[in-house]
Amino acid sequence: MAKDTEKLIRQLSLISYLMAERRPVTALEIRRDVEGYSGMNEDAFARRFYADRAELESLGIQLTVDKPADGIAEQENYSLRPENFHLPAIAFSDSELAALQTALTLLDGEFAYAEPLRLALQQLSWGRPSPLNAPEQRAVALGITASPGGHDLSQRLAKIETAIFRQKTVTFDYYTMERDATEPRKVDPFALLFQNGQFYLVGRSHERDAMRVFRLSRITGKVAYATKAEHDFKRPTDFDPRDYAARAPWQLGEEVATAELWVSDRIAWQVERHYGRYGTLRPAEDGAVIFSTPYANARLLAAWVLRMGEHVRVVAPADLEREVAERLELLTERHRDGGLELAGRVGPDVTVADEEEEPEAPRGGARRADTAIRPERFARLVTLASILIEAGRKAELLDAAELRERLQLSDSELREDIDLLNVVNFGGGSYVLYAELREDGTIEVDPEPYSDNFARPARLLPVEAKALVAAIDLIGDHLPEGTLNSAREKIVVALGEDPTEHGLHVAAGTGDDSEIARVVSEAIAARRLLEIDYYKPNEDEFSHRTVEPYALVNGRDGWYVASFDPEREDVRHFRLDRIRSAEITDREYEPRPEVDPAAGVDGWLRTGEVATSRTARVWVSPERARWAREERRVAEELADGSIVVELSYAGTDWLVREVLAEAGDAVVLAPAEAREAVLATVERLRAVAAR
Repeated sequence: MAKDTEKLIRQLSLISYLMAERRPVTALEIRRDVEGYSGMNEDAFARRFYADRAELESLGIQLTVDKPADGIAEQENYSLRPENFHLPAIAFSDSELAALQTALTLLDGEFAYAEPLRLALQQLSWGRPSPLNAPEQRAVALGITASPGGHDLSQRLAKIETAIFRQKTVTFDYYTMERDATEPRKVDPFALLFQNGQFYLVGRSHERDAMRVFRLSRITGKVAYATKAEHDFKRPTDFDPRDYAARAPWQLGEEVATAELWVSDRIAWQVERHYGRYGTLRPAEDGAVIFSTPYANARLLAAWVLRMGEHVRVVAPADLEREVAERLELLTERHRDGGLELAGRVGPDVTVADEEEEPEAPRGGARRADTAIRPERFARLVTLASILIEAGRKAELLDAAELRERLQLSDSELREDIDLLNVVNFGGGSYVLYAELREDGTIEVDPEPYSDNFARPARLLPVEAKALVAAIDLIGDHLPEGTLNSAREKIVVALGEDPTEHGLHVAAGTGDDSEIARVVSEAIAARRLLEIDYYKPNEDEFSHRTVEPYALVNGRDGWYVASFDPEREDVRHFRLDRIRSAEITDREYEPRPEVDPAAGVDGWLRTGEVATSRTARVWVSPERARWAREERRVAEELADGSIVVELSYAGTDWLVREVLAEAGDAVVLAPAEAREAVLATVERLRAVAAR
């Protein structure tokens, strides 16, 4: 029998024994009566029992130890209080359960924590209709699902998740963008962060003896444990992963100064709503505001200023003002005819069509090959035991195929788990259950006396709790029916802590659109027309629309409301962070069967490219080429290290802003009209700055 299997039998039998006895017991009684300990000598028992206790405590199952006054360890008494094993009852409303059902429906099969999320919802919905059988939800769609993104990244994510849980130092090779070099790293992993579609590891770098953030997609090769010790470090008590999720790109690193930025009245509302948490705002003349924001990287802040066009300009410090002016000069010089000379090509052109793409699994189906995080087998066994005992109490046969799908198990895994549970006992020959897989594909269960101890849901284990709360945070305030926020609050109270403080933290998007999202959600649920005041940055103007809202969907650039616009007789998607105001009317609408609000989920919402896009060829400097390779389609590699990329764009104004955001390190080569549009915009900005 494998060591892990022996350990699980011991731990489950220990829990069973302590709950069945319902009194403090001695170590001698445990050694004599509990399955797996009886054949050990005193030293072996002491080691195994200590290790099992420590592991159960790390899973959130705390044994009570009564120590005698004279401190003799052999006379310690052990017990397990029911509240230390069972999940407290949570009084979810029907709307909260509906919201949790929606979360699973949207994320099942794609979310990196999809499997522990299934187990968590199985536990939470105890005695009520299972969220696993919820009907498909059409009022929300996700283009961004916190998917692991391929086999290699899945393996890294799973290894790091385990290392965080076990407090194990990890080693790996890491590609550093700034130095364009791959170097070995040794890190104490403290937390995982999901932000802007990417997973990051936050931990203490041994090389720097300081906190660092590592993007998982830049880790090369395998992640390994640095030692064979049970634990390597203790996470500092003052560590908070939210500190690393609440920074603007220009604030990553050591602070160098605080910028004073003038923001026009036209977009002051947008800057306040979306960027206000990165600094402070105070009124200026004519409805404008002054945005004060600390920064660590002048280039990135200058790039943001340029992207905002004439609506933002630098007031102070002078160094940042000069940085913006120099970047404008560079943009002008490189976009003039003859201003940029391309180095020779290196090798053949590279296009997306030439690259091998990993085939996608159908949405909504299980993607076991890409599963990133699998729950601990202990969690799976406890959940399975509860399901089996419940069926036995009702004298019902279970369908094995349905149970495998419910818990995402293979046939061999289900058989192994049932065989293991059949030998878990309370001591003295009293077993928890006996289950038999019959030839007709059903499972017959005979629950034993005292098995009622497992007939209630167990506490959520750490990875289940993290999966549940991360799923809620990923979807946020974007459910037309039910609320995840109130469900989250109840779950945290039941757990006794917020799981994001010890594991995966899902960062909020740039735009704080929660108020708009709530109004839109109400309109969708009530099937009422929605009036919106919408800012179109391409034309730098506001438009007033009355639309039929169908669903909230997310994509690379944020959340959208998928709507039918009666005036234009077509489906339109409006980004929530561009809606200045929204109001529900008293006019109802009849849903149109031809409208599919999730039509873009597998297309432009994930890729950013629409079918009607044009393609621009854009040169990227050697200094920024490494970053562009991660995000763009490379068309040519040039001898000096620069590259030519292809950008799909629907509107020239959007392309101009993208190029301005590269602050002189990107130049439009074609088409000519787009290149001229960049030059005209830059000259206009220089004229405004010179006033």
